[in-house]
Amino acid sequence: QVQLVESGGGLVQAGDSLRLSCTASGRTLSNYNVAWFRQAPGKEREFVASISRTGTRTSYADSAKGRFTISRDNAKNTVYLQMNSLKPEDTAIYYCAADLRVYGMGTYAYWGQGTQVTVSS
Repeated sequence: QVQLVESGGGLVQAGDSLRLSCTASGRTLSNYNVAWFRQAPGKEREFVASISRTGTRTSYADSAKGRFTISRDNAKNTVYLQMNSLKPEDTAIYYCAADLRVYGMGTYAYWGQGTQVTVSS
């Protein structure tokens, strides 16, 4: 099965940018649809963005549209989340998730451990 490791989180100021990476091992990531989720303290986990196996289809939460971009480099077995114009409300643990099933089902079988993003005002 695929193992996912997130990286790139950190402490930034409002308005700054970060790029998160989700790198896979154990399986070729190009076989999987991949998504980013986040969970803020005291809140439920929420969807952020997703990308299909070939990268031709993407989807974003309203909160991410226009500021975040999901992309993938299958040669590097990595999916990225470019986050611009960060806001304090973006503070959360960010998780990547992967699944072999049809893109758009919204369920993901494999999850990483998460990376913390903290945005100060």
